[in-house]
Amino acid sequence: MRRSLFCIFLFGISLCACAGVSKDEDKLAEAIQIQGEAFLMQGDYTAALARLLEARKMRPQDPYILNSLGLAYMGKSRDDLAIPVFKTALALKPDYTEALNNLGAAHLRQKQWDPAIRAFEHVLEDLLYPTPQFPLSNLGWAYLEKQNYIKAETYFSQALDLSPEFVTAAHGLSLVLLETRREDDAIQFLKARIDEHSESAILHADLARAYEAKGWINKARQSWQNVLHYAKSNTALKKTATARLSDLN
Repeated sequence: MRRSLFCIFLFGISLCACAGVSKDEDKLAEAIQIQGEAFLMQGDYTAALARLLEARKMRPQDPYILNSLGLAYMGKSRDDLAIPVFKTALALKPDYTEALNNLGAAHLRQKQWDPAIRAFEHVLEDLLYPTPQFPLSNLGWAYLEKQNYIKAETYFSQALDLSPEFVTAAHGLSLVLLETRREDDAIQFLKARIDEHSESAILHADLARAYEAKGWINKARQSWQNVLHYAKSNTALKKTATARLSDLN
């Protein structure tokens, strides 16, 4: 079964003035940081990286700048560079849970499952962390990749208990059900989710795979047609749907 890429949720863009520079230099560094983080939020990772590297030169011991810099590296698909930056931010501010979550996300994207698991488990120790459904879901993805389906199901279910609308966790749980040959459970689960998220292409794709596993070809075709309707143009999911429809006709 072709598995979709997990989604990673990244947080922790904040501002902090640090000692050791003049007031004017500090204001300039903060202004540059704000510019970089604005580019980051817009998805212009090249511009964000340029500004945040400049801000780091002015305030090299600022964990908040380092966290944003790590996110910019991740936006440029350089998770290998992001990981040491997040670690430095945490060395400077050990209670910086957002940076810890981002470190886990970078490890996850690098397929470094065990370091990712350790990071997300530590995130969940912070009882004040506002969105625990995200590290819970990411733990589910890590354990799914390790083929520990019991733990993967547990974490995806916990994420959905906290956030029933969380499509990424629903997708992850549906993959666990498919991987463990529980197609009937997957169909029941996915139909209920699609009633709430009728435009979710990935859930329609999961349902199509469940129908295929059951040998229900007509229903599988209809679900793949729904994927074609809802998936964005030129995406791997849309191409998969086109290929599956061709094979099933």
